[in-house]
Amino acid sequence: MTRTITRRLLAGVLGAGIALLGVAAPAAAAPGDSSVSIGRLVLEPTDRGYAGSLPVTVTHRGAEAAYLDLNITEPVPGAFVGLTPADPCFYSSPRPVRTIYCHVPDGALQPGERRQFTVDFRVLTTPRPYAMATSGGQLTVSTGDPNPANDSASFTALFRSTTGSLGEPQPYVRDTRTDASVTAGPATLSRAEDGSWFGRVPVTVRVAGDAAHDAYWLAPTLPAGVRLAGIEPEDVCAAHCTVPGGQFMPGEERTVWLLVRAPADVAPGDLGSGSVRLYATFGWGDELTDVDPADDTATFDVTAVAAG
Repeated sequence: MTRTITRRLLAGVLGAGIALLGVAAPAAAAPGDSSVSIGRLVLEPTDRGYAGSLPVTVTHRGAEAAYLDLNITEPVPGAFVGLTPADPCFYSSPRPVRTIYCHVPDGALQPGERRQFTVDFRVLTTPRPYAMATSGGQLTVSTGDPNPANDSASFTALFRSTTGSLGEPQPYVRDTRTDASVTAGPATLSRAEDGSWFGRVPVTVRVAGDAAHDAYWLAPTLPAGVRLAGIEPEDVCAAHCTVPGGQFMPGEERTVWLLVRAPADVAPGDLGSGSVRLYATFGWGDELTDVDPADDTATFDVTAVAAG
């Protein structure tokens, strides 16, 4: 149990991107403690990008039962979805792609045990009428003790064309900068049941490119006396709000509503102008650079209107 907890803590530290320095080289271990073999990663076109799974077989040849660790380097930034069967994973901050740290699913492997599972990927880009490929994927298995990594395998992501072909694949190159824009409409506040003022700011977000991202965010600046009260559809919202609906496909557009309130003693009329800035994050909250920052901010007017 102590060894298992130690390995999980180590995975968490690595997932935070913290380098462990000054560690002495491990003692040599008998070869063949564990091995890994993989199939082919074929990403199939879907109604939302491409999706596919890498078949993996791990064999544990050690003399004792062991939890085996996996290090997975993505062939495409942000493509990793999870394991099947599911098991918790951690990841490093992208440099430029993430390395994912997991355990082989379903617990400890017995001596001689052979276990199969899949590593699942999704790439949110527009399906093409031609095949594509990108290399750089790697999977390493280790025993998690002082032994060095026992075995590793490299893999390429193959994107099947919309016509069903895998032949003559072209290189797939993902955008490195976001290409998004935001517009906003005016907010009209009316009296709520408690006497305060309440209204909605309509905000439309459009994403043109396929840069890897975890989420898009809205950062509002409101007139004096007006405060942010949430977002519709409901999602994470404090000083900034996550754009609901998860990651974007290229060309996708969504309209959401920032909820705003003003105190009951505010007089009806023009309350001033506000603005909202759109930005994306990837990895450990790293803000991404957009190709055109000028259309990442929109202004809007806020007015309190008493019932007639």
